[in-house]
Amino acid sequence: MQMRIGGKDVSSTDDARMPVINPATGIEIDRVPEGTIYEVDDAVRAAETAFDAWAGRTVRDRGMILFQAAASVREHSHDLASLLTAEQGKPVRDAVDEVRGFANILEFYAGIAGAMHGEYIGLGSAGDCLVRHDPLGVCGAIVPWNMPVILMGWKVGPALLAGNTLVFKPASATPLTSLSVTALMEEAGLPPGVLNIVTGRGDVVGEGLVKHPGIRKISFTGDMETGDRVRELAGSRLAEIHLELGGSDPMIVWKDADIGKAVDGAVRGRFYNAGQTCTAVKRLFVHEDIAREFIARLRKRAESLVVGDGSDPSVEMGPLSGKAQLERIISVVESVKEKSQGTILTGGSPLSGPGYERGFFYPPTLVGDPDPDCPLMTREVFGPVLPVTVIRDLDEGICRANETRYGLGASVWTRDLAVAHEVFSRVEAGVVWVNKHLTLPPEIPFEGVKESGLGRENGLQAFQGYTRTKSLFISW
Repeated sequence: MQMRIGGKDVSSTDDARMPVINPATGIEIDRVPEGTIYEVDDAVRAAETAFDAWAGRTVRDRGMILFQAAASVREHSHDLASLLTAEQGKPVRDAVDEVRGFANILEFYAGIAGAMHGEYIGLGSAGDCLVRHDPLGVCGAIVPWNMPVILMGWKVGPALLAGNTLVFKPASATPLTSLSVTALMEEAGLPPGVLNIVTGRGDVVGEGLVKHPGIRKISFTGDMETGDRVRELAGSRLAEIHLELGGSDPMIVWKDADIGKAVDGAVRGRFYNAGQTCTAVKRLFVHEDIAREFIARLRKRAESLVVGDGSDPSVEMGPLSGKAQLERIISVVESVKEKSQGTILTGGSPLSGPGYERGFFYPPTLVGDPDPDCPLMTREVFGPVLPVTVIRDLDEGICRANETRYGLGASVWTRDLAVAHEVFSRVEAGVVWVNKHLTLPPEIPFEGVKESGLGRENGLQAFQGYTRTKSLFISW
């Protein structure tokens, strides 16, 4: 595949290309251009050229194009999902959900288009004020490899509806589905240059995009270290910044919880996408009254999960994204073992044997009684490893939940509304679920606190984040 700039397929200046590897087989499935700063320049120019005409359309016109694009993506959802599974590894049914989730995001923003208008403020004898919301201009977006299509939707939907044009950098490991989605959106009526895709390395294309003087806002999802670099570079030129930098989500299971539903929630919340999700359950806290039964049922469920190539319909958990990610998980778990920082309840070693020879597979792993200072409790661990801590009371659970520099999501599993409100008010997180985890429909605004980021995804708030207010004060 090629990059997509100004509605055209484009190669890199020096014709260099990067392989895309299927993480279930280790086999190269495609190559994409290794872009340079020259392609970043070209993409920004194309976006600048397209901006006036796109911003000049009514918001309802832009919404109609997003509706048409969403319909096209839905029509091709199974082909797109197969491509996503091949490049990212997740089970194909989860890939279908992700692709349809992208369409759902576009439909949400298209659906609110008719309500997106300015405000009138009457000031009596002092006069009147009209407030309008103007697009920022050319924006940039950078996403990681774990949820490449959903995260693309979180950036593209509000940015384009608001009248901005966009230069988008997909992760080096997972560019293919984003390129295919962009082509479908253009076929559905999105004008050339409104959405441009530049593939390449983060330290070249990503940094070039963040530093480019033509980019008015940069939206980045990824790790904290890279996020710090984005903030430093973009902030130095006063560009607007949105950062979503990961999390270490706690799940508190109270003593009155429906154990079956909570076990299902923990399994889905942690082992979905092989644990490679920002808002995955990363730390589990279970009340001592139900801990024995809960942990026994959780272990049984974890051991029953079918792990393998995501293209197999029977597979429930696919591989990790690549060799580096597998080695990182192995290192973390081995460190916990060597330092006696927890008890391996199940899993704990890479999968091998038939079906696992060439892919990057690690089993669902549970670690009991984790040391509070072990990496499973202090860092964001992107993989299928879940530490389980037994708590005595709600204060302990909430305090332990807050023992992290992150603050993305959290959940509490209980039948007691007072307990739910207590967790909601005291746990430091951008979203708190009750008897649920992971679900983030586009209607719900979502932002991290503490070191999890700046700014919002989703909802009307994300749309407003891609606009600049301008006031007209009329004195009679």
